[in-house]
Amino acid sequence: MPSDAAQLALIKSQTLALIAAITANPKPTYDVDGQSVAWSEYLRRLQDTVVWCDGRLAAEEPFEFDTRATS
Repeated sequence: MPSDAAQLALIKSQTLALIAAITANPKPTYDVDGQSVAWSEYLRRLQDTVVWCDGRLAAEEPFEFDTRATS
């Protein structure tokens, strides 16, 4: 099973591919038989997913604190 970081990277990659596809051929928001399709909202949610993945991936990376003692 892939690591969490690998799965997050895959989710981000797939989401970026969806963003590229829907922005290459933008569509208007419309209603059909009482069902609304809001492409701008869908795009915003995809962008939020990329931001979420970036945050989770950053949390997976090792970090260090630079501290100094004073007397």
